[in-house]
Amino acid sequence: MGKQWYVLRVASNKEEQVREALERKVKIEGLEGKIGRILVPTDRRPRPRTRPSEKKFVERKLYPGYVFIEMELEEDGSIGEKPWFLIKETTGVGDFVGSSGKPVAMSQADVDKMLMQVERPEEGSTLAVEFKNGDQVKIKEGAFEGFEGTIDEVLADKGLVRVIVTIFGRDTPVELEYWQIEKS
Repeated sequence: MGKQWYVLRVASNKEEQVREALERKVKIEGLEGKIGRILVPTDRRPRPRTRPSEKKFVERKLYPGYVFIEMELEEDGSIGEKPWFLIKETTGVGDFVGSSGKPVAMSQADVDKMLMQVERPEEGSTLAVEFKNGDQVKIKEGAFEGFEGTIDEVLADKGLVRVIVTIFGRDTPVELEYWQIEKS
């Protein structure tokens, strides 16, 4: 059947600890044949509000609260007993994303997108590809959460986008990090 990707809900801010614990347990139990890669996709971005001469970066989780795990299921489509208990008894693990506790494999399109984010060059930014001037966006986090606006400028070097939002009847430019917005 081959390995497929699944998504685990985990305790917030415990993604790395869960990943490390799972990798350690897989080696100890000798389950490398059943469980493959375990990933916490992150984005490495220039730290905002630093001088251009300073090359400081921040790692930001692309999917906070989730860990991606590559597994091979049994013939009947269930998770084997040993992998199931190894995963479920790891501190910080919630449940698999799926219906009624039965894990549902990620679609190939979602897997490709996630792996592209993980494997792209460290210095690269998805900003230029994902958003462009004139795009209609909705602010999903921060002081302007819920507002909609239009991208005025993509500041890829700073990891920011300038969005024009209407506040009290006036167009106001707001600088946001790309993860604070989504296309509307």
